[in-house]
Amino acid sequence: MAWKRSFWRLILLALGLSGLLLYGLPVVRHLEVLIPMGICPLARRPLRDNFTGPLQPWARPEVLTCTSWGAPIIWDGTFDPDVAQQKAVEQNLTIGLTVFAVGRYLEKYLERFLETAERHFMVGQRVVYYVFTERPAAVPHVPLGPGRRLRVERVERERRWQDVSMERMRTLHEALGGRLGREARFVFCMDVDQHFSGAFGPEALAESVAQLHAWHYHWPQWLLPFERDARSAAALAPGEGDFYYHAAVFGGSVAALRGLTAHCARGQRQDRARGLEARWHDESHLNKFFWLHKPAKVLSPEFCWSPDIGRRAEIRRPRLLWAPKEYALVRA
Repeated sequence: MAWKRSFWRLILLALGLSGLLLYGLPVVRHLEVLIPMGICPLARRPLRDNFTGPLQPWARPEVLTCTSWGAPIIWDGTFDPDVAQQKAVEQNLTIGLTVFAVGRYLEKYLERFLETAERHFMVGQRVVYYVFTERPAAVPHVPLGPGRRLRVERVERERRWQDVSMERMRTLHEALGGRLGREARFVFCMDVDQHFSGAFGPEALAESVAQLHAWHYHWPQWLLPFERDARSAAALAPGEGDFYYHAAVFGGSVAALRGLTAHCARGQRQDRARGLEARWHDESHLNKFFWLHKPAKVLSPEFCWSPDIGRRAEIRRPRLLWAPKEYALVRA
């Protein structure tokens, strides 16, 4: 019948376009901006939290500015950075920033990461950097401003880069239960192969913070790369999952991060015992956690952007930029 032929043609067209979107053809990648992100259900009244004061979700009508559970999605123009700065000062915070620099990642990326963090990360606040590396003596000396300190913690060099990624959660859990957890009230955990390019301030703080993935924020839910192997502790069933979050940036209070890292480390142990490895390693488990425990704040892709995507009108002021991915060099 004609309607059946038309139906299957549409199915094949959708599959073809999704394949191109996932695996290549830049022109199709540029067309994804036409996929609507949705409308904030709370856009006609101000949102508010302890770090940004009143938010203005209606100020960015072209993007999604809140979640279905009422958490703000922070875009440039939806907050007043001066108010956020003042509220953080009033709370007398110390903010932690953790980064793992293992193997060739140390020489390739760490110095620029720290230098740009000094210019842009939580400027005017007390900050303690925690660098985890197997070679503490090789950590570069970067001049730090008043009230900012650097701690270096030794970790073991793993045999595979995937194991470095997955052991991160266990190591962070232990650190949050030790000196890091005593020194800082809020902590951000970031990948080292990126650098700051704009102000990353207290507007990003919340009890738990997730980062929208720059390559997936326009995609429909059914295309997002969640773990689908039902045997894995990270698995999400079809229809589950709100957004796809990037493990290059996540944060929150010490207590909230202790819960997140414990969940992810436990799931990784369970998978290892079953002879499994989630598709995107700790990021898969992070996405499972945020499906079960919704983040209190979501950062827009402006806070962690990939220049390889190209220019986007909605990305006004990138805060972090991905470095070129030279995997053949740094993972050798």
